[in-house]
Amino acid sequence: MRTRPVLIYDGDCGFCTTSVAFAERRVRPRCDALPWQSLDLDAYGVTQERAEHEALWVTPAGQVHGGAQAVAKALLSAGAPWSVAGALLSLPPLRWAARAAYRLVADNRHRLPGSTAACAVRPRA
Repeated sequence: MRTRPVLIYDGDCGFCTTSVAFAERRVRPRCDALPWQSLDLDAYGVTQERAEHEALWVTPAGQVHGGAQAVAKALLSAGAPWSVAGALLSLPPLRWAARAAYRLVADNRHRLPGSTAACAVRPRA
């Protein structure tokens, strides 16, 4: 059984890896940040399709949070002052705005600084 949460991200995407590296240096979430390409996703209870679509926060008990809520969980785990931002992102109406902002960024990450060709993912059906 895992004792720490896991932040699963797209290790082939330059924008995603840069964002995670920044978070590890500055925010310091209490988790293991791992690229989905190096994991047995079944062991984490997620599909490759979902891992390609959004960052995922998997608790030691196996609960999965995706997208903006994965970001909120990472912020909450980091302690003050970041945990305040994480708490706010977990509450409506900020949760709804965060979800929309996350989707906008995720769907356009191939256009952002640090992106690579791997950042251009197919939209979900």
